[in-house]
Amino acid sequence: MTETPTAAAITAVWRRESVRLVGALTRMTRDLDLAEDLAQDALVAALETWPDEGVPANPGAWLTAVAKRRAIDQFRRTDALRRRTAELARSGMDAHMTDLVDVVDHIEDDVLRLAFIGCHPTLPPDSRTALTLRLVGGLTTAEIARAYLVKDATMGQRISRAKRILAESGASLEMPTGAARRERLADVLAVVYLIFTEGHAASGGADWIRPELCLEAMRLARILSGLVPDDPEVRGLQALLELQGSRLPARCDAAGAPVLLDDQDRRRWDQLLIRRGFAALAEAERLGRTGRPVGTYVVQASIAACHARARRPEDTDWVEIARLYDVLARTAPGPVVEVNRAVAHGRAHGPDAGLAILDAVADDPALARSHLPLAVRGDLLERAGRPAEAAAAFRAAAALTGNDDERTLLTRRARRVADLPAPEC
Repeated sequence: MTETPTAAAITAVWRRESVRLVGALTRMTRDLDLAEDLAQDALVAALETWPDEGVPANPGAWLTAVAKRRAIDQFRRTDALRRRTAELARSGMDAHMTDLVDVVDHIEDDVLRLAFIGCHPTLPPDSRTALTLRLVGGLTTAEIARAYLVKDATMGQRISRAKRILAESGASLEMPTGAARRERLADVLAVVYLIFTEGHAASGGADWIRPELCLEAMRLARILSGLVPDDPEVRGLQALLELQGSRLPARCDAAGAPVLLDDQDRRRWDQLLIRRGFAALAEAERLGRTGRPVGTYVVQASIAACHARARRPEDTDWVEIARLYDVLARTAPGPVVEVNRAVAHGRAHGPDAGLAILDAVADDPALARSHLPLAVRGDLLERAGRPAEAAAAFRAAAALTGNDDERTLLTRRARRVADLPAPEC
């Protein structure tokens, strides 16, 4: 069934506004589960009302107004009415609220509050990032499961358990400060990075990229840089996202089809984001020279900077990128890092060097559900002049990916290399 224009508009509004809405409602109610329920109620109201009355001029404010009224109704049914009403009045959100444009004040603080709440130290480490991705990134359980290379049911249980622990522990739902903020910072940075990653290369669905997630992640990274200006890793994350985000305009062609890095029109790369990325990386490196610890985001930003400096694909300093991936493999070892290291070594030192690295992690169970190693293997085999094997690898990768555009791209690559003549002996 074809989606109606109004239904499509509601879907777009919800994807854009839901995180901000839940963040504002959490601040108002001090109850995460209630905030999510109220947001869903507002969505249901939109689905019932907008088809007849049309999409309002300020749909985000409309959703918040409905949710706020439902919250007040909820408070009236509890003994907490006087306390909650006083809190709403102090925050400038009284029961009669006339200016809907100003309903969600300090949106940036609300969204960051959600991130820091989700990364509460009460939660098990494997649950913090998962819950925060759900809250702040608005990602589905299936998308988060793909990011962690686990089953959907496993991730669903992890998120549910995290919510239950938060509720039962009585954890504060306020923005932490001082040492408490620093304690959660690494987890918050990881969440922002994973939100960007899902936007830059969507793990599922029909779209190759989800720019709204990238933009939100970049926005949060900039806010964090202002909030914690003396941390090299915060600056490194900002640099990484700005530099990778600069390529977004070139990652799809006019028809919306994916365009790989070597085929991108680099004139379309966003030069403002590149300048911002270089500036953030320079600041991260300066902070590192003062003795503050430099970590994986600074290294990854340095890799992204190598690509940004290359005006043509053939100008890329793959030897330096391979060296930086070696550093990354030592500081943050893992199978995904090894797959990316295989790409870099394959380009710097020949496809056989890349294949050797890839072979070393071929049986890693963490990669069993991922299409990435097979896609990289296909690329390396193609470069090694082994088209039949490359085509088989691309077909296997296409069968594993959850993204429609990526499946189409891999299938086309398989067909193209299958038609290549075998090299002469």
